Amino acid sequence: MLNTRKFKLAGATAMAAIMVGSFGLFGCSSNSAEEAQPAEGQAAEQTAEPQEQVQLQIFAANSLEKALDEVQALYTEQTGVTFADTQYEASGTLNEMLGGGATADIEITASKGTMDTAVEEGYVDESTRFDMFTNDLVIVAGTDSDIDEITLEEAASGDYKIAVGDDNVPAGNYAKQALSTVGAWVDEEGTVGAESDGKGGTFDGTPLEGKVTEGKSVGDVCSYANTGDVDLAFVYSSDVYRFGNVKIVGTVPADACKAIVYPAAVCANTENADAAQAFLDWAVSDEDALKIWQEWGFELA
Repeated sequence: MLNTRKFKLAGATAMAAIMVGSFGLFGCSSNSAEEAQPAEGQAAEQTAEPQEQVQLQIFAANSLEKALDEVQALYTEQTGVTFADTQYEASGTLNEMLGGGATADIEITASKGTMDTAVEEGYVDESTRFDMFTNDLVIVAGTDSDIDEITLEEAASGDYKIAVGDDNVPAGNYAKQALSTVGAWVDEEGTVGAESDGKGGTFDGTPLEGKVTEGKSVGDVCSYANTGDVDLAFVYSSDVYRFGNVKIVGTVPADACKAIVYPAAVCANTENADAAQAFLDWAVSDEDALKIWQEWGFELA
């Protein structure tokens, strides 16, 4: 993996089925009101107990799509548990879907802020929340670009057209936080860097005025760099694995934005709470599942 500093609304509700027999539940620690970590003392590799007649619906951040698809397939092979059409959207959109009445068993977002909102709105069970992965924010260019190495300051100088995610895309929030530290984005509340939420500000009056394209997903942002519509794009390091045709030309300093963390939690409206928790516990402990996450550029938190 890189060492850089690095639903379609499914109209149908998640299929809830009666579980036949009993199965092992891998408990979560409740040491913190905010985050519950997988139970201590678990073996690095955890063999999933067979489940019957359960189908799980997961709402997950866009950037998890390819890795999570593979992990779900592995879990189905091991347990028989199947998954409804997993919804991959910007984290803010996932909350909007849940707030609009959509049902799911698990939510995995790409920022603590969006999971905080999910907790506050009652979309997820706070006692099941834990930080699942970390990621890095990088600057990419198309593979044919003449740019091979660039700093945050240079990217924000106004000499380049750039792409970032819009306010519903956590990667875009992180990018705006970082750009604020070099005077290229202005928070409406006057905060800078990690103190900002990276939303609601402006590029007007900065060197990047008129030179920024905002995408509705990290996939869109990557594609703008790939096609040459922009010179540079701010995305996660894992996105380079997902989309290809872009190259990393710079890494955003870790202290320029909030820590990039993917929290997960069991949804409050689920009828499959035990099965949902069992999947989450397995996903961060099974040896083969861990290899998949790593191959797609994700590190366990």
